[in-house]
Amino acid sequence: MKTGRMFRGFFVKTISFVGYTVQYGCIAHCAFEYIGEFVSCSGPSMEPTITNHDVVFSERVSRHLCRIQKGDIVIAKSPFDPKMNICKRVIGLEGDKVCTSGPSDVFKTHTYVPRGHVWLEGDNLRNSTDSRSYGPVPYALIRGRVCLKVMRIQSHFLTYSLPQRPNHKHFEFELLPFYVVFINEFFFLKQAVQMILS
Repeated sequence: MKTGRMFRGFFVKTISFVGYTVQYGCIAHCAFEYIGEFVSCSGPSMEPTITNHDVVFSERVSRHLCRIQKGDIVIAKSPFDPKMNICKRVIGLEGDKVCTSGPSDVFKTHTYVPRGHVWLEGDNLRNSTDSRSYGPVPYALIRGRVCLKVMRIQSHFLTYSLPQRPNHKHFEFELLPFYVVFINEFFFLKQAVQMILS
């Protein structure tokens, strides 16, 4: 009898745990998909605005409302590898005339961005693989718009900075250490959800 009760108790607890995990996993997935997520960037293509290993927050609302503008920094799926994300600046929207040449090219060439596409380039033009290499990027590949960047973690404060658009003022603010813990938990939860959904 004792063994049976123990087994039933263990079974109920297990089912309850799985149920809560799935429930919170679905909530987290919806939050990542429709609200935003923290993304760790790598590579030199967006220097000096975003450097290697910088953490940024990518919000999804602008993308769903089709409010991506020229000058915005976006996270998008790579046209070459759908498993890889790229971080670039929007240089042109559909119908815009953009320069397709590199900064060192003597003769400049131009093209028009086709309908339903955007033209993406890195801020570090001499060390960036972008639309100059793979052409206009479909709007559907945009995952979100970068609105915050984690600048540095100090002893008492976590400092954020908004990535600058051209000719826009720099803005930054500080958050208390509580949010450092929250962000760490956010990364952990995101990885757990991705493992569950994969």
